[in-house]
Amino acid sequence: MTQRTLDGQSYPLPPGNLGLPILGETLSFLQDRNFANKRHKKYGSVFKTHLFGRPTVILMGPEANRFILSTHFDHFSWREGWPKMFRELLGRSLFLQDGEEHRRNRKLLMPAFHGPALNQYITTMEEIIDRYLNNWEKQGSIAWFFELKKMTFEIASILLIGSEPGELTDMLSQWFTELTSGLFTLPIALPGTTYSKALKARDRLLNHIEKVVQERQKHPTSDALGLLVQTRDEEGNSLSLEELKVQALLMLFAGHETTTSMLASFNMVLAQNRQIRARLNTEIENISPKGSITLEQLRQMTYLDQVLKEVERFYPPVAGGFRGVVKPCVFGGYYIPEGWQLLYRIDATHLDQRVYTNPEQFDPDRFSPERAENKKMEYSLVGFGGGSRICLGYTFAQMEMKIFAVHLLRHYDWELLPDQDLSFHPISTINSGSGLLVKFYRYN
Repeated sequence: MTQRTLDGQSYPLPPGNLGLPILGETLSFLQDRNFANKRHKKYGSVFKTHLFGRPTVILMGPEANRFILSTHFDHFSWREGWPKMFRELLGRSLFLQDGEEHRRNRKLLMPAFHGPALNQYITTMEEIIDRYLNNWEKQGSIAWFFELKKMTFEIASILLIGSEPGELTDMLSQWFTELTSGLFTLPIALPGTTYSKALKARDRLLNHIEKVVQERQKHPTSDALGLLVQTRDEEGNSLSLEELKVQALLMLFAGHETTTSMLASFNMVLAQNRQIRARLNTEIENISPKGSITLEQLRQMTYLDQVLKEVERFYPPVAGGFRGVVKPCVFGGYYIPEGWQLLYRIDATHLDQRVYTNPEQFDPDRFSPERAENKKMEYSLVGFGGGSRICLGYTFAQMEMKIFAVHLLRHYDWELLPDQDLSFHPISTINSGSGLLVKFYRYN
């Protein structure tokens, strides 16, 4: 095993297989959902491979997360870590920025996702959610995953960039589906390929967003993009047109993809666990049985918090996170060279038996104050990241999911239809196999 030297000491490279020349093990990574699990069993919690044209180290466990997200944060780059497809399709947005550029822009975006802005979003969220619930009741049987994707995209597009419901929002949603299909595919831009369609969808979205930004600059609004257009840093500088376009694109992407995955998992779990649902119904009946919901009422729903945390753990909306290694380092006794790519595994961390009792069992009580299993080790629940770069829209997403849960559970019931694939597949985010087919109806 090749040895490397750091600070006067010699360390081996991680075990593993770099695969074929150029391609490495990329095709296996894209096609085999058990790719990482198989190699974890063979090599342990640190191993090397070759993905998307670069030698890659894959790590798992809370210690690895803490190493990457906290103690050795400056050794890794977001922009240099995510594959070419992410950089081309999502642009130089907050997601792919580092250092001072990221700190400055995160601070500028923060007001749109916290504090007073959240209160302004509640009524619109409730109106959209109620409309979708009524439509699903009329349809009777639905492919819920795809319906949820439409709903969360409409919420994101209306609240974040001020779109209106209708044909335009439907078209934007279709373009986003085409864009996200290109995030985990070979970046071959030949006509007719998935990646070529993704690039065209990106351009259409950016052209639309540019027009919206120019309108907001002339006529300020209270949606998130309107707030971004008006915000200034300490020196009085605002975001440029190009910055506003890519940040808005990121807001739309992050504002509905992970939320869709979480809500689909939540709904499936409640169909399979009636006792959990009964406890949620009791909590909602005691705190907010009818009418509009307040942030204070949502904060009081502690069991709903536990269930959502367990959904995040058991069905993490994103399976892992990429980083680029900008300084050589050592983890677990292995040398990780500068210029390599790193992938930390969220899904495997959430099944770590050192942290979670019977991790293969869905159990919201593991997050109760009495047990608080995620407090045993730092960075053991990282479905939305951790440390200084925890997901900026996490509070927005939590509020949306809780509002949806309350309105759903107050009046509606659903049953899973037989003979369907209930597995969830990690692509850009976790996607449902059959689309979560259900019979949906009102019970009071």
